[in-house]
Amino acid sequence: MKSFNERCYYLLKKVPKGKVTTYKELASALHTKAYRAVGNAMNKNPYAPKVPCHRVVKSNGEIGGFAHGTQKKISMLKKEGIKIANGKTDLKQYIFRFN
Repeated sequence: MKSFNERCYYLLKKVPKGKVTTYKELASALHTKAYRAVGNAMNKNPYAPKVPCHRVVKSNGEIGGFAHGTQKKISMLKKEGIKIANGKTDLKQYIFRFN
């Protein structure tokens, strides 16, 4: 069986360019409430950018942390067409849900 982190990365590869998901959405898709564990998996992602951990944001739309710095994460998201204002993105417009 795949490790928790590997399962996170597998799901995250489904999030297309121009969309974001949340730590909570990823955790829910994995049938867990381990949101922090999802964050830790993103921080340790050895497959970036093939596994796009920069597309994971907080449930309130805040950008959240990034191993290469928040400004780098914002820059990457903007290059993909995601608008960010005051450190937040509009989840209604950009959310990707795992169904």
